[in-house]
Amino acid sequence: MTTVLVFLVLLVFIMLDLPIVVAIGLTAVSFFVGQGQGQFLALLPQRMHAGTTGFTLLAVPFFILAGNLMNTGGVTNRIFRFAKAFVGHIPGGLGHVSVVAEMLFSGISGSAVADAAGLGQVSYKAMTDNGYKKPVAAAIVAASATLGPIIPPSISFVLYGALTSVSVPRLFLAGFLPGALMGGAIMIAIALMAKPRGFPRYPRATAKELWIATKESFLSLLSIVIILGGIFTGIFTPTEAAVIACLYALFLGFLYKELKLKDLPEMFWVSIKQSVALLFIMAAANFFGWFIIYQKIPDNIIATLSGMSASGPGVMAMFIVIIIILGLFLEGNAIFLITIPIFIPIAVQYGFDLVNFGVVMTLLIMIGNLTPPVGMCLYAVSSFTKIKIGELSKEALPYLIGIFIVTIIIAYVPAISTCLPNLLMGVAK
Repeated sequence: MTTVLVFLVLLVFIMLDLPIVVAIGLTAVSFFVGQGQGQFLALLPQRMHAGTTGFTLLAVPFFILAGNLMNTGGVTNRIFRFAKAFVGHIPGGLGHVSVVAEMLFSGISGSAVADAAGLGQVSYKAMTDNGYKKPVAAAIVAASATLGPIIPPSISFVLYGALTSVSVPRLFLAGFLPGALMGGAIMIAIALMAKPRGFPRYPRATAKELWIATKESFLSLLSIVIILGGIFTGIFTPTEAAVIACLYALFLGFLYKELKLKDLPEMFWVSIKQSVALLFIMAAANFFGWFIIYQKIPDNIIATLSGMSASGPGVMAMFIVIIIILGLFLEGNAIFLITIPIFIPIAVQYGFDLVNFGVVMTLLIMIGNLTPPVGMCLYAVSSFTKIKIGELSKEALPYLIGIFIVTIIIAYVPAISTCLPNLLMGVAK
């Protein structure tokens, strides 16, 4: 009964349009007070403080700053030109360029919304200037941006790792193949629509043009090698990699003469606001997670599922449905915050690999980013294209279907995501 009441109270607070952090905090506080256990409220500041003190979480503000620096400092433009030279000639032309450029930029940034707002504007302008209809171009940009949190480094993986104590480097490695499959699914959808809808494409680049594009983008692409190579070889931690990404982005911005000293205060302020919002969520998540465990909600759900003789595949299907429904109404970090304290004990009970489970959760959240009414990528793209959300979501449907198919495959064939971390880091114990 307590489990049902907790979710009903939380639902009421969310429907009142309270910020998610406030909603979960009030839910926990109201239950402690209602049960005559107000003394536990003294633990509120301690639990919230503990939720933000992990060394891993330091990576979040630095990756956010790195993405903002690269968007402003000319890195995104050079990566886009590189992708255009190599894949702009295939059917679907600039649509494929947008996907490939996003896959490359994901190796630097790690945020879907930042990618949509940064590289997305470059891709959108190039497509519309070359004959793509505006809603079509905008939908491709929104779908491509969802690759950001899957292909490492990923802010979502850092948050998941901090909340679950799962190795962040393992999560980063686990994202490569699902990210490639996801990008491939989006490109297949573009290719299938290219001829019927008359998507324009570029002439095949000459060897000289390929060389020029590679030379111009070399230093930008080198950042991927530095960041990921350093993490996977153990030279530095994900947190240290985020700091190095910031310094390298700063260096490139000044080298390319596209970043000015006067731009930095505003950029720092924007990054601080984005970071504080995420860290506040992490603080609330720690208190809410402790409250969920204290109320024995995961134990109650496990007992109910055991009584129903629920199977592992059935439980995974239940998780998928719940996260997709939540994704219609909540943004990704809020979904992590609410579900992880409940889902992780159940996932452990049913023998799910927590690395693969993190990848699946992130994929499902990316589906939510493409579905109204709270599709964050849709809103990010709509903000600079001025295209209505309804029209944008309709055009994004083929890519949404492709991402969903990939998600189901990853959910039920976990070896796809776990093979690289197991091969390079050994099987997790």
